Amino acid sequence: MKSVDSSMQIATDLDSRPSRKVGSNRVGVTTSGVAAQLRRRILEGEFAYEERLPAERNLAVEFGVSRGTIRSVLQILEEQHLVTRQVGSGTYVSHKETTNQQEISKLTSPLEMNEVRIAVEPQMVRLAIANASSQDLEELRNALRLCEDCGGDPEKFARADTAFHMALAHCSRNKLLYWLYERISEVRRNSQWRTMKAKLLTPDRINFYNSQHRALYEAIAARDTPGATKLIKQHLYGVHDDLLETD
Repeated sequence: MKSVDSSMQIATDLDSRPSRKVGSNRVGVTTSGVAAQLRRRILEGEFAYEERLPAERNLAVEFGVSRGTIRSVLQILEEQHLVTRQVGSGTYVSHKETTNQQEISKLTSPLEMNEVRIAVEPQMVRLAIANASSQDLEELRNALRLCEDCGGDPEKFARADTAFHMALAHCSRNKLLYWLYERISEVRRNSQWRTMKAKLLTPDRINFYNSQHRALYEAIAARDTPGATKLIKQHLYGVHDDLLETD
């Protein structure tokens, strides 16, 4: 494990910036990958508070994995206080957003969200390079493939992009940072982001973002801290410029 600078290196000067198939997902899906997808569906309200999740056998068929994998996934979600499991009854959603969480997500603009990402993600990349296991990197690669398989569809890409960056947060092996990034990702569910997404995510931009994702993954897998840090900054500052241009 390589040592990292424990202090958060926050990029605050926007003028000194660097240059610049989501479906059933049945192939190559791992426990963390399935957990990430179910987590997102819960956080986005597809499964409401106190709603019963589909039976283990149905989830296993949907994701193309074993029931043992689904049990591991549900254990992860239970540890994250998103579900509760009741013997003989099933698994129920226990996550309920607070009013403050909902209000902050609604009031935060896409540009403000990206400014926080600029502050957080370079350090997230450094920690990922120091801490990620080979399995973590495999899951990051699977998430990258989902981005690349979206076929230029903005909705599919938006979901896959969130999964990729959540996998990157998981690679950091820092629970608080992962929780923080979940809060950042919640902003993508608000009406401002939905309106912006249709304008921002053109096929050309999606292809360009995916080329950046690919380069970032390869730098992380190679444990290239300077290279990966430079790439994530280029990516995020580029998104910042694209948001300004699209607004």
